Amino acid sequence: MDSLLNRLGISDRPSGVYSDHWHPQPEGAEVESINPATGAVIRSVTLAGRGDYEQILSAACRSFQIWRNLPAPRRGQLIRELGAALRLHKRDLGMLVTLEAGKIVSEGQGEVQEMIDMCDFAVGLSRQLYGLTMPSERPDHRLFEQWHPLGPVGVITAFNFPVAVWAWNACLAAVCGDSVIWKPSPLTPLTAIAVQNIANRILEPAGLAGLFPLCLGTGDTVGSWLCQDRRIPLVSFTGSCQVGKLVARSVADRLGRSLLELGGNNAVIVTPSADQELALRAVVFAAVGTAGQRCTTLRRLIVHESIIDPFTERLVGVYRSIRIGDPAHDDTLMGPLIRLSAVERMLGALARAESEGGRILYGGRRLERAGNFVEPTLVRADASMAIVREETFAPILYLIPYRELDEAIAWQNDVDQGLSSAIFTERLREAEQFLSARGSDCGIANVNIGTSGAEIGGAFGGEKETGGGREAGSDAWKAYMRRQTCTVNFGTQLPLAQGIKFDLGGG
Repeated sequence: MDSLLNRLGISDRPSGVYSDHWHPQPEGAEVESINPATGAVIRSVTLAGRGDYEQILSAACRSFQIWRNLPAPRRGQLIRELGAALRLHKRDLGMLVTLEAGKIVSEGQGEVQEMIDMCDFAVGLSRQLYGLTMPSERPDHRLFEQWHPLGPVGVITAFNFPVAVWAWNACLAAVCGDSVIWKPSPLTPLTAIAVQNIANRILEPAGLAGLFPLCLGTGDTVGSWLCQDRRIPLVSFTGSCQVGKLVARSVADRLGRSLLELGGNNAVIVTPSADQELALRAVVFAAVGTAGQRCTTLRRLIVHESIIDPFTERLVGVYRSIRIGDPAHDDTLMGPLIRLSAVERMLGALARAESEGGRILYGGRRLERAGNFVEPTLVRADASMAIVREETFAPILYLIPYRELDEAIAWQNDVDQGLSSAIFTERLREAEQFLSARGSDCGIANVNIGTSGAEIGGAFGGEKETGGGREAGSDAWKAYMRRQTCTVNFGTQLPLAQGIKFDLGGG
């Protein structure tokens, strides 16, 4: 482990604060980075204090003044170089994600690949920040809109995607002309420090050391400061619905913008016509991947009553074969939960499910070994159960029978969140009904594919208490810019819109 950390530039007692230089003695408290698979402390990291935060904001503001004046394609060139640096360190950074966040090897490597893909996407985007030209109703006038950089952007990320979500925001914000202040989760500080070191190898020689400052801290300190700071026009927050509501209120109180990617109580509908082999594979990854700690994790499986029993039997068989253990081993399929508190929340949710009439079909236990390991759990449930309508960030899958598709879609939509959804069907009418305005109310709606594993080319995000934000692809870049509507009069008269007359007369 020490050699891995050394290759990523992480010292024995690393600083969690970088403005345009590493702060050797930050003012904040210490936090321990803990390997969730063993419970062992990897490193202790010092967090930011208020003085550190002010230095970071100053550096970000200075960098923004320089960066916004560079042509967008030149900004894209720097992000291209960042992508190349990430490619060189993909294996090491991915393994650090595994050690610190508990993701299996392929997921850790995949998360770094997602960062690289975002860099590639942003490079192309740097030549496509399009405005529109509209016909003016006034003669000899040109009416158009253009987009300008917004300013320093605050990015608050969660433990479950400790590096990829930063890249979603930072790559797009950077080609849009913004600087980015990053507050990562204190549960995964070392991955953030490693990314900062990689980025510095590109930024510092370019004279842009303050473009991507790092400010490790808690939500009550750094998170609160970012939300309340009028110098930050946009705060992007990824986390729970509960905390997201606090972020939205705090940022709105100063009339700032917030980009929210919050929880998801996601569902899959399996119809009688479904390719059950395809559905089975998709369900297992969506429910068990990242040990159920994705916002897109499958939490409710709504299966037609005519096939639910045989499908459940096959599902239990697959769950019995899932290899749970050290996520650093290549043959492991499910690693640990992030902390013991997450284990306790899972066990509490299962106790509630049983008290409300649910029946555990498989799993439901904490494994007696070092680390925060649990069994992935299947629960036969009813759509009316209160616990089914709550998101538990753990590998619990509720199985619910349905009779009519309208009923299944209504149950799917009858939760507070609206992130990801899917249907498995071979019938065109069922697929189109699911995708229609009277179908899924989620930001993501899939046919014959699971709820997790979104590509970066499409805008990612959801509706209702999921927050309404969109990140990564499509036109998500607009969140990081300000729109300006412009009218140019190249004539000698001054006609007014809407035919208004305002004649001052002669004399």
